[in-house]
Amino acid sequence: MVEAQHGLLHGPLSPGTMHLCLDMQKLFAPSGPWPTPWMARVLPVTVKLAEAFREHTVFTRFIPPVSADVEIGVWRRFYRRWEVVTRQKLPLGMLDLVDELAAFAPPATVVDKTRLSAFSAAELATVLNARGTDTLIISGAETDMCVLASVLGAVDRGYRVIVVTDAICSSSDSGHDALMTLYRERFTEQIEAVESAIVLEAWRG
Repeated sequence: MVEAQHGLLHGPLSPGTMHLCLDMQKLFAPSGPWPTPWMARVLPVTVKLAEAFREHTVFTRFIPPVSADVEIGVWRRFYRRWEVVTRQKLPLGMLDLVDELAAFAPPATVVDKTRLSAFSAAELATVLNARGTDTLIISGAETDMCVLASVLGAVDRGYRVIVVTDAICSSSDSGHDALMTLYRERFTEQIEAVESAIVLEAWRG
């Protein structure tokens, strides 16, 4: 078992720190059509992060296509399998952020994406560059899907990446645990995986 990290390995948080909260939407809520049961567990923590980083938070929303037919390649096959979450089938409002987080936007920014990585949305780079961002604090859903894709995208772009371990969630315990091990064993220079209390203390300090 890999031991949990205590403290931030690479120093204090910079003024260019942003909180990137991924896909905490009604679509993925425990009662939604694509449920992530853990979301209820981590939601109070993501609320604390959004409160602390009000003007420094970007929320992403995952936006499925209207139908599988407008998609390309394996995404077309994917949405034929998951037709229930295409926009022609999805109940109104399911793409919204959960109410507890929607209350923070504005001043937080909302960016829509159609792929796993937050960086698939060109608008994200515009928002981050305008803020002089050099550090990303990552929360949201799911650990082994959109969080993973966004974390690796951030690493590729040279950001300091801090994954908040008690503010990310998955529908797969094994997937979540595997990613925590991966970050701590293979990405020690690029990724810091710490609990929210450490992040909040560092930000307030």
